[in-house]
Amino acid sequence: MQTIIGVIFHSIGGVAAGSFYMPYNKVKGWSWESYWMVGGVVSWLIVPPIAAWLTVPGFAEIIVSSSSTIIFFTFLMGLLWGVGGLSYGLGVRYLGMSLGNSVVLGFCAAFGAIVPSIYYNMVPTEGKVSFTDMLGSSGGQIVLLGVLVCIIGIALSGKAGMMKERELSDEEKKKSVSEFNLVKGLIVAVLSGILSSFFSFGIEAGKPLADAAVEAGYDHLYSNNVTFVVILWGGLVTNFVWTTILSLKNKSYKDFINRQTPISKNIMFSALAGTIWFLQFFFYGMGESKLGNGASSWILHMSTIILTANLWGVYRNEWKGVAEKTKWTIASGIAVILFSVVLVGIGNSI
Repeated sequence: MQTIIGVIFHSIGGVAAGSFYMPYNKVKGWSWESYWMVGGVVSWLIVPPIAAWLTVPGFAEIIVSSSSTIIFFTFLMGLLWGVGGLSYGLGVRYLGMSLGNSVVLGFCAAFGAIVPSIYYNMVPTEGKVSFTDMLGSSGGQIVLLGVLVCIIGIALSGKAGMMKERELSDEEKKKSVSEFNLVKGLIVAVLSGILSSFFSFGIEAGKPLADAAVEAGYDHLYSNNVTFVVILWGGLVTNFVWTTILSLKNKSYKDFINRQTPISKNIMFSALAGTIWFLQFFFYGMGESKLGNGASSWILHMSTIILTANLWGVYRNEWKGVAEKTKWTIASGIAVILFSVVLVGIGNSI
């Protein structure tokens, strides 16, 4: 039952993560860096401490009294993840909701699921599952098989994107994805997928913060909200610095005073996107507290996002006009990724 509840929480978080970019499509007349900056400030600076205060009222005291080393490494992982999050936005911008999320989050799922266990192999930690532990148990082997299957799903999704590139004219591709660019998008997506997995490492680095919340008497279900505050500080720094540079370079800071654009609505939709984005990790933390296995939690979360984003891609007609073989290829990729979720769930329950 705990596993089922955990999967449900991850599914809710995945739907939020796979849907958050949709409100950005309602922003009119603004440059990418303008709406990304507004959404980032909301999702990384404003909402996380509010969520932490509502669920772990003493979160600030826990952070202040924690080791500076723990805070530093948790922040550093967030800083590196921020680069992945920044390039994620570019990946979706160049590839679309469907293909962009499949490639970015597929790589993110694989790296995020495996690397923490390798770390615990090098630095043994009580209560943590190492790579050797996973190899030595039937449940762990099934989880690893699930990661392998997920990578196969990524390959199929990437192949579908290449088929789409060959079949459609530039004009047809840009009807659903205005800046479609397969080569540029794939390069950015691979970079984003690898660096985005550092959020998983940040959760592991910040575990002492979550543990301190539980020791202080707060509900284990919400303990990760303390860790998220510190990780997201790192993400905020990376994204805010880059979007500020772009804003000054392109003079897009004028977007915020350009009355020929719907300024209030643009801020509202950007803030909504940022809030929906944060909800993914609010529910991720709850799901992870039920499953207790970082590899399982991470790949379940990522795979649910991929499914949701692909459904939005279908809704936005991103695969309209391609051959039936191409549609079957992307559908097969999604099905394989979903099968990996089933494998990981079974492995975790064992």
